Amino acid sequence: MLQPFRLALAFALVSGVAAGAEPAPGARVRRERPVTVASTPAEPLPVVHVAGGARTLFLFSAPIQRKTLTFDESRIRVLDAGERSIIVQPVANLTEGERQEIGVFFADGRAPTRAAFVLMTDPSDVDALIDVQRPEPPNTACKTDAQLPVPKPEDFVLLGFVDGQGVTTSSIKGKKDFAQGFASVNPTSYRGKGWILVDVWIWNESDRPAWTPREATFTRRVGMPLRARIVTDRKGAIPPGESGRVLAVAEIQESDASLVFTLDLRGDGGRNLTIPDVRFPKPGAGGPP
Repeated sequence: MLQPFRLALAFALVSGVAAGAEPAPGARVRRERPVTVASTPAEPLPVVHVAGGARTLFLFSAPIQRKTLTFDESRIRVLDAGERSIIVQPVANLTEGERQEIGVFFADGRAPTRAAFVLMTDPSDVDALIDVQRPEPPNTACKTDAQLPVPKPEDFVLLGFVDGQGVTTSSIKGKKDFAQGFASVNPTSYRGKGWILVDVWIWNESDRPAWTPREATFTRRVGMPLRARIVTDRKGAIPPGESGRVLAVAEIQESDASLVFTLDLRGDGGRNLTIPDVRFPKPGAGGPP
């Protein structure tokens, strides 16, 4: 991390004593802005505007390896390089269409490992301060759909989702909601050991925008609402004039009482679908007949 004195000096070098003054007519506008480095070699490098009479300060969000700096010394000067900063100035204004690359490696080795920029001269503005931002790495802990194992019947028993009482189901009356532009088709409720689930096909009217369910809640007359997980059979939104299968599942504590809920599905554009009188019957008796 830069020492306070050194950081203050860096800002002074870039800003100058007349930082608060209005630019003279025809002078370049001095900009301060964030720039995100390229995530992969295939992405274009971010462009930074430099000028022969101005200094440009790069502030990095992570330590850099100063010895790995690469640039054309005949065209670019590095006035100072710190643990998280670089001050550069071209020897002279770069010619029209000239592109000079400067790059440096991060010290931690995390991807992206290198920050690189294309330096150009623009007659209208110059970058005084570049706040270098690093894109977040992808979440490699989450498996993709192709990597997820296919569930087997025995998994449900081993995980305790199905016991000797089995799973009970009940049909629910479909509903047409003209105001919201939805129709629920063939809703079915399932109840297992410690969980409830509603399986429903949702028709999105052709004159309505595409819709994606985002949240689901089971609400009853007495007791707290139950937040539900949403699973769909298709990626993305349900297009206008098409239907999509939606499953809402929640965990419950009751083991023997009958359950009656209202299912609320909330999604894009403030459009919601409410399915009332969703009944989950008592668990099956199980055992030999």
